[in-house]
Amino acid sequence: MAASICLTSCRPGIALRFVLVALLLVGGAQRANGQPAAPRPLGADIPVAPVAAYTAETREPAVEEPKGNLSLRDALLLALRFSPDLASFGWELRARDARLLQVGQRPNPVAGVLFEDLGGPTGASGAESVVQTQATLQLSQLIELGGKRAARQKVAGLDRDLATWDFEAARIDVFTRVTSAYLDVLAGQQAVALAEKSRTLVEQVQQTVSARVEAGVVSPIEQTKAGVALAMARVDEQRARRALEAARTGLAVLWGRPAATFASVEGDLSRQPAVPAFTLLQQRLSQNPGVARWTTEIAQRDAARALEQARRMPDITVTAGYRRFTDIDSNAWVIGGSIPLPLFDRNTAAIQEAADRTAKAYQEQRAAEARVTAQLAAAYSTLASAQGEVALLAAEVLPGARSAFAAIEEGYRLGRFGYLDVLDAQRTLVTAEGQHLRALTEVHKAVAQVERLIGMPIADAAGPSSPPVK
Repeated sequence: MAASICLTSCRPGIALRFVLVALLLVGGAQRANGQPAAPRPLGADIPVAPVAAYTAETREPAVEEPKGNLSLRDALLLALRFSPDLASFGWELRARDARLLQVGQRPNPVAGVLFEDLGGPTGASGAESVVQTQATLQLSQLIELGGKRAARQKVAGLDRDLATWDFEAARIDVFTRVTSAYLDVLAGQQAVALAEKSRTLVEQVQQTVSARVEAGVVSPIEQTKAGVALAMARVDEQRARRALEAARTGLAVLWGRPAATFASVEGDLSRQPAVPAFTLLQQRLSQNPGVARWTTEIAQRDAARALEQARRMPDITVTAGYRRFTDIDSNAWVIGGSIPLPLFDRNTAAIQEAADRTAKAYQEQRAAEARVTAQLAAAYSTLASAQGEVALLAAEVLPGARSAFAAIEEGYRLGRFGYLDVLDAQRTLVTAEGQHLRALTEVHKAVAQVERLIGMPIADAAGPSSPPVK
């Protein structure tokens, strides 16, 4: 229901003053810009493509193909500049900027024309018409009251800030995925080196077996067994090379390329970072975008509730126009206004809905904190377990396996051991070295997961220490 008032035949001065007052009431509130999310310390020194760089012509940007040896920082630079995932977030940020501008626009005025009393009845013969034909040109303007436009701008600004938090979370995810893929390539290179070393050992044993067979010391069956072992070693080497090539492609895909052009990656998996106490890492969870964003999320929902409260205030529509009386050749001004009467709808349910969503946000914040804490506990457990495994393998298993193989191989030449002893010692050594490599890789991948969760390098959380592989 709306109440309206219309005054006709006013003097021009009164009408003009009424219109000027209406225009002043329509005047603009200032644009409410939200503060974007600050980059997390993890990878903050590695630039990403600016949002302004995303245009319709750069949907598939040209990537400078890396050649030669590739460092982790170079891989991160490529991925953060050319990642398709981050490019899509750039478009979303542009869209929310546009929405922020749009909600700050004032309502458009409405122009209208009205013809009244057409073909009305006339008086007696020769007398003037009882009803005068009228033509009215009018301009109406909606005046928003209660700070609705400023409230909409605040909501849109906080929506934009939430998009920057989503972008920051995606940036750290890309950072972690690139690190993990880089570690796969580095581990693949070392796996190929181990496979080549294993094949070389088998070839050396085969040569010893062949010499002993020719000397008539052992049965030719042992030479056949040595040939089978060599063939299996070559199969393992080919498998390691194929796995390496797949890892190289997986890394290149992260910056939008279908194949890898770099020759190799740099790094040393044996360098391990110091692992701080879990409680210290837990204190760093505020750096996680999934946790930090909830301050902005709650502010956005509070702003949405304020907007619904502002909508309780009815808006005014003012009208000013010019009326022409055609039959008597006369003019007049028309002014008026209307306002809805909040008899049936006071927006109460919408306000309650917004309040409930704000209360929900606090519980979602608690759930996010608990979820990230659980993920950190799992990653920390994996990291500590892998480091313990590496230490045990390096201190006890590998030295024993290497010395046992060397002693048995030498004893085989002297006829003290059989070929099965040599084969068993060789398999034990190869298995131990492969397990050591997998454990080292797991350590660095667990470090990457911990850094993703705390939003900063683990070396910064632990103090000065040997950093993870770069």
